[in-house]
Amino acid sequence: MSQYDYDLFVIGAGSGGVRAARFSAGYGAKVAIAEERFFGGTCVNIGCVPKKLMVYASHFSEDFEDAAGYGWSVGERSFDWATLIANKDREIARLNGIYERLLQNAGVEVFEARATILDPHSVEVGGRKVTAEHILVATGGKPVRAREPGCQHSIVSDDVFYLDRLPERILIAGGGYIAVEFAGVFAGLGAETTQIYRGPLFLRGFDADVRAFLAEEMPKKGVDLVFNQIIEKIEKTSNGLAATLTSGEVREVDQVLYAIGRQPNTMDLGLDRAGVTLNGAGAVKVDEHYRSSVPSILAIGDVTDRIQLTPVALAEGMAVARTLFNDEPTTVDYHDVPSAVFSQPPIASVGLTEEAARARHGAVDIYRSSFKPMKHTLSGRDEKTLMKLIVEREGRRVVGAHMVGLDAAEIVQGLAIAIKAGATKEHFDRTIGIHPTAAEEFVTMREPLPEPEDSQAAVRAAE
Repeated sequence: MSQYDYDLFVIGAGSGGVRAARFSAGYGAKVAIAEERFFGGTCVNIGCVPKKLMVYASHFSEDFEDAAGYGWSVGERSFDWATLIANKDREIARLNGIYERLLQNAGVEVFEARATILDPHSVEVGGRKVTAEHILVATGGKPVRAREPGCQHSIVSDDVFYLDRLPERILIAGGGYIAVEFAGVFAGLGAETTQIYRGPLFLRGFDADVRAFLAEEMPKKGVDLVFNQIIEKIEKTSNGLAATLTSGEVREVDQVLYAIGRQPNTMDLGLDRAGVTLNGAGAVKVDEHYRSSVPSILAIGDVTDRIQLTPVALAEGMAVARTLFNDEPTTVDYHDVPSAVFSQPPIASVGLTEEAARARHGAVDIYRSSFKPMKHTLSGRDEKTLMKLIVEREGRRVVGAHMVGLDAAEIVQGLAIAIKAGATKEHFDRTIGIHPTAAEEFVTMREPLPEPEDSQAAVRAAE
């Protein structure tokens, strides 16, 4: 009989924590999980799921307009924020219930309370001390809060999903995917939207062509992009908020949203008390099997600050369960992980950027195409799509695929399989396209771009 109350105690019932708990229990382990807020974590409650629902909602404004080119007459229309939020809340509550039932059906004991670590094998949860052979930290991340004067008048991404009303004018600070996505959402729903970023171009880390292309497309959707500036202070006025920029310009808005990054949720968990080592960003440092500096304490997902994606956390949770309780040491392959940004138009990428490919492989061939989607030949909308393939020249292997445009995420998911399998450009060329689709462009691009005079210029520009 074990000397511990549990074989595994999981702190955090987000995607990764739930996956690890369920499958560990399925392998015969005695498992408990603690969640102080809501089942499903960030993604289900205040992240990708409700945000994607808002993206869908925001598209209808232009879909109604586009319908005219196809012979449809759309009558009077209006948008009700309260209805969207209520319907979103109902769907999230349904998902919360599913996550809780998954745990219960797997035989996992659930604590709806905050848990903190007392020592390498002990946890305090709901005023009770329990012990476990292994403790898994899966507490995710949280938005970074601004520090500028008047920042108490601003909100972060978590708050968007609970706003009482749609702001008529909003200023969004930040240049990451969250800022870009919310800029598209608010503009699509009818708000006067400005996005401000401290650098010359947003989405640092993405392919340079993708970044520049999206910066050209977003203003067509009504987003005012302001680069090379930040907010210096925010003041409350009788008419809303006054945000002073570094240029001295004052923007009068109803809401300021800071989306300036996320940080690992490790504060006050007792990790220091147990001797767990954190990195400079406050993330738990782990080895290839997700063990921290204290072998009995493991961590997965955003709290480790590796790749902040729900499917990655799920894979890590599965790896932990197999390693600990199925005698199957498992790691996650972090190469060629596909991702999407539900901007408007959306982005999807897999593999290397051009800058990274040149740095790693030297000689590469670039295939790029930009065109108006077929849908907009009748809608009349001035929207374009970008597709790009990056091929390492010596072996002809496709090492990167990037797209900006309608259905980008749906298209690139399939390409991710090919790139993961090591497909060459010749494999792409021999594949018959599905016509008429945008996706067929990926298998019909035949001529590479001319080699730039300075092939390292893009590399330096992105640094």
